[in-house]
Amino acid sequence: MFRNKADFFQIHFFTVQFSVYLTIILYYMELSEQEIIRRQKVEDLRKIGIEPFPPELFEVNANSADILENYERDKLNYKDISIAGRIMKFRIMGNAAFAELQDAKGRIQIYVKRDEVCPGEDKTLYNTVFKKMLDIGDIIGVKGYVFTTNTGTISIHVLSFKLLCKALRPLPIVTFDAEGKAHDAVTDPEFKYRQRYADLIINPEVKTAFVQRSKIINSMRNFFNERSYFEVETPILQSIPGGAAARPFITHHNALDIPLYLRIANELYLKRLIVGGFDAVYEFAKDFRNEGMDRTHNPEFTQMEIYVAYKDYEWMMSMTEEMLERIATDLYGTAVVKSGENELDFHPPFKRISIYDAIKENTGVDVSNMNEEELKKTCHDLKIEVAPSMGKGKLIDEIFSATSEHKYIQPTFITDYPVEMSPLCKRHRTKPGLVERFELMVNGKELCNAYTELNDPIDQEARFEDQMKLAAKGDDEAMTIDYDFLRALEYGMPPTSGMGMGIDRLTMIMTNNPSIQDVIFFPQMRPENFK
Repeated sequence: MFRNKADFFQIHFFTVQFSVYLTIILYYMELSEQEIIRRQKVEDLRKIGIEPFPPELFEVNANSADILENYERDKLNYKDISIAGRIMKFRIMGNAAFAELQDAKGRIQIYVKRDEVCPGEDKTLYNTVFKKMLDIGDIIGVKGYVFTTNTGTISIHVLSFKLLCKALRPLPIVTFDAEGKAHDAVTDPEFKYRQRYADLIINPEVKTAFVQRSKIINSMRNFFNERSYFEVETPILQSIPGGAAARPFITHHNALDIPLYLRIANELYLKRLIVGGFDAVYEFAKDFRNEGMDRTHNPEFTQMEIYVAYKDYEWMMSMTEEMLERIATDLYGTAVVKSGENELDFHPPFKRISIYDAIKENTGVDVSNMNEEELKKTCHDLKIEVAPSMGKGKLIDEIFSATSEHKYIQPTFITDYPVEMSPLCKRHRTKPGLVERFELMVNGKELCNAYTELNDPIDQEARFEDQMKLAAKGDDEAMTIDYDFLRALEYGMPPTSGMGMGIDRLTMIMTNNPSIQDVIFFPQMRPENFK
């Protein structure tokens, strides 16, 4: 086929070369005109000796918020400032220009004059680089001094600037009117949640919820640390998914050749530490549940769990009230928080009502003495769908969720659940068939779950066995027997109260956000097809 090796290698070379050129052509065919222009500017900058992605540090000694807040009262401290940020607006006026720079704290105007940034004969840095090669979205560092323009705008008079990062993809343009109201803002959830990085740039107010989220966690942590409770870390990869009724994610450990599960809760490990001698432990944990997704559920979520020895659920209710009042006050200076159309009052005490009384209050039906068949009939009468695998506990939970949960807007403790619903909870001291448990409802959703913890290993083993019976009936959320946890209980766990609270839902409530996706930086979504 080939006359000699030279012919072969020549044809092979041209084939490879053609393939490379074709790949490049196809790549650029997928780019917008702006993206192609920006990539060309990268090459043009390098040709004149400017690296678009320089490696060296740029010293920053100021930020936009500090300047805007303090300049008028302390002008002498702003004569030599160095600031970096993203260009968000340009206004070129011949030999001078205004631009808006956005850093982590906000936006500030900069003023650039050709003869000051280019004091010599060579005006390339202004005429070519600043005017023609910079784009909205580029990150620059500027040095200069702060002044007030004739229109009263606090600005930075730039004496030198440096390109720190060339943006190859243009940002969606958002404009603001004189009152600061955004126009053309990107509100498409698909864009916002997939490209959170871009959303944070063009809608800086989105940061507020995440800043508040951090303050919520810090407030809670400070509340615990002031009481000398001990923060710990427990395993995320677990051989048995325990501590909650939920479907786990399964993975495989190659070295041990065993299945492992992403934790659905950290409860059983924290209680092991109580056995080991810690009087109070807490953890901010990433938990994972392989379940549905909606505006209040994400498969990966953050939960705080706390366990305190020698306490019971009555004490835990009071502690939870005190903690939530503290968080709200730390955030807003008041215990009354706006959430949607509601004003939520976190001043103690919160309303308390048993789950049976809550169902009766909202349906007129008393389910307290019903057996499994009667509960199924009640679900049918109330038009609640149930699965054959559901036991008594699940049926009562479905009735409460469908008929009552959403009606408790103000903070309300739902208490004293049937024993079938709570396999890790101590039996009620005075009410046969019930356990000492509460769930806190706020704005119509469960915010936390708490028990007087079961520390009788014999009773705990029997409860686990009941769960296994439910699993045999097809309940894929039923708990598995954790024999090591039973062994730990056999060494003796002191009377203990525990509570778990969803940080994502708490943040939704405290920041007035209707969707969990708005308080998680990168919520779970279907993968994109980039082909």
